[in-house]
Amino acid sequence: MAGGLTHIGADGQANMVDVGDKAETTRTAVATGTVTMQPATLAMILKGDAKKGDVLGAARIAGIMAAKRTHELIPLCHPLLLTKVTVDIKPDETLPGLRVTALARVTGKTGVEMEALTAASIACLTIYDMAKAVDRGMVISGIHLLEKTGGKSGDYRAGS
Repeated sequence: MAGGLTHIGADGQANMVDVGDKAETTRTAVATGTVTMQPATLAMILKGDAKKGDVLGAARIAGIMAAKRTHELIPLCHPLLLTKVTVDIKPDETLPGLRVTALARVTGKTGVEMEALTAASIACLTIYDMAKAVDRGMVISGIHLLEKTGGKSGDYRAGS
């Protein structure tokens, strides 16, 4: 199906895409998301006073671990030998809250968009989990792909 859904066969059945004949290239994806919270919650997290411990450190590790297990969470994703995963978490007083940016890289036959999106999502969920005792009104939002490079479909940058 040129330009169609690659995971749906002619009979309408869901299938894992055969990437066996594709060339191995370096592929990178960057995804982002935010957790909006009360200013006092943000201050508590940045000060390191959360009862559950280091919120930012735990969220970073959770995001990295999630990227490595994406194929176990998303039914038709291929298992990938990731060469790099980073999760960066920055405070944003204008939200107020935290901005999460996740990068995933692989040299392989299929892209890493889902791994970057999963890393950003799980990092945001971990922030929520670790601070929910003081702020159940936090909002996770804006999870989306910022950019991807490599592969047959070429490069993508959000907003361009």
